[in-house]
This record gives sequence, structure tokens and C-alpha cells, in this order.
Amino acid sequence: MNELIHLTLLTEVFVTLFVIMDPPGTIPVFLSLTAGRSVASVRKAAWQAVCVSFLVITVFALFGQGILAYMHISIPALQCAGGLLLLLVALELLMGYDKDPATSGETNVALVPLGTPLLAGPGAIVAVMLFVQRADTAPEISALVIGTIGVHIVLWLTMRFSVRILKLIREGGVMLVTRIAGLLLSAIAVQMVADAVRAFISGDA
Repeated sequence: MNELIHLTLLTEVFVTLFVIMDPPGTIPVFLSLTAGRSVASVRKAAWQAVCVSFLVITVFALFGQGILAYMHISIPALQCAGGLLLLLVALELLMGYDKDPATSGETNVALVPLGTPLLAGPGAIVAVMLFVQRADTAPEISALVIGTIGVHIVLWLTMRFSVRILKLIREGGVMLVTRIAGLLLSAIAVQMVADAVRAFISGDA
């Protein structure tokens, strides 16, 4: 039976990007960067940050392979580098870290650092490019698109209602979810490196 959407890939895309982009972990950062602003300004910043993130990821999904071919970089090499980058992020999530980008009163923080590199960072970009390599059929492409859009919707909702969410789960809850995300992300990173090493050994690189 033909399926319209590859549900397994959809789940994998959504979970992977959710763990990498870490919506709960963006709450404290988003609140600190938009502190003192009006409610309308905070909502606008949330929308702009998500749009910038989606645009950056889309560009790399569409043209990233061409850039790699021009620079003679193989997918396994990129996968290994991406895995190492994800492992560093995972260690930061597990051990605790403090993102405190310098901002000024009129700086549009929705573009930088929120949209990129906080949301659309190297990990998310590499992950999407690798998923693009696997999406050969229409159901798989649909799963990739819907999964990516779904994560960005969650990101927007998280930042849009960040004040209410923070009051509900409090800082301890955010820290707990962040630690769990770090654990899952570390497993994904190790798997990416292992797959890349296997590809190099088998001569697929």
C-alpha cells in the first residue's frame, strides 16, 4: 500500500531536530534576550527567529549538496564532523552551560543570535542535509518537510508562550528537560560518527 508520508522518517526527523534545537532549552535564553520588551515585541521576536531558522535550514537543504560537491567534501566526512559538533553540544547540555550573547537595546536579537546560530546551528544544518540524502521518494520528502516545519512550529509556540511555560515547569523543569535532551543528543552524535567511520572503512566515502 502506498503511503503519503513516511511515518518512520517523519518521527526520526522531528525527534532529531527537536533534540538538537532544544525548544525547552531556548526558554531562558529567549527570555533573557527579550527582557524589558513589550509583549508585542516579544511575540515579533519569536516569529522572526523561527522564520530565520527555517530559511537558513531550507537553503542548506536545497543547496548544501552543491556546496559540498564544489569543495570536494564527502557526506561521511560531513557526518563525522557533524557528529563531533553535536557531541560537544550534548556535553554542554549535560554539564550545564550559560549562553549570554552580548546585546544592545535596539539590536534585533531575533536574527542573531536567536535565529542563527542558536536555532539553526551546525548540528541542525548537518542533520537536515543528511536527511535530504535519504529522502528519495515523495513520501520521504513529505516526511522531511513536515518534520522540519513541525519542529519550527514547536519552537515558535515555545518562545511565544515562554513566560507561561517557565511559570508552569519552572527553571528546574527546564534544566531537567535540557539534561534529557543532552543525553539523547549524545547518543545521536555517537551514532553519526559510528556510521561515518563505517562508511570510510567500507570505502563509500
